[in-house]
Amino acid sequence: MWKYEHSVETTAPAEAVWALYADVNGWTAWDTGMERIEILGPFAVGTEIEMTPEGQEPVRMRITALEENALFADETVVDGLTVRFVHRLDRVGAGTRVTHRVEVTGPGAEHAGPEIASDLPEAMAALVKLAER
Repeated sequence: MWKYEHSVETTAPAEAVWALYADVNGWTAWDTGMERIEILGPFAVGTEIEMTPEGQEPVRMRITALEENALFADETVVDGLTVRFVHRLDRVGAGTRVTHRVEVTGPGAEHAGPEIASDLPEAMAALVKLAER
């Protein structure tokens, strides 16, 4: 298993970050590694999201956990790999600590993991910048 976690702090309240998470079709505004993102139902456990990474074929992920203004998790299974993301919001003083954790399991996880997570710090910086507006 390969793991990576990155956190950033923002002056934005958790609700502002959560609103950006809940606007799945708008994720490309901050997750610049994606050409297209489409949610296939409500932002709720069990709903699938189709994502098209730049220059790649679409993949589907499924929301596996969701606690409003606090956490959501998703899972993608592709080419023998399972990719799990946890997006957590913790209140810190008047702001929020945003943490994204990724775990990759399966053959080649040590190779695929760093590629999957390579733009996490950049995407998270863009996310909190939008939330602070």
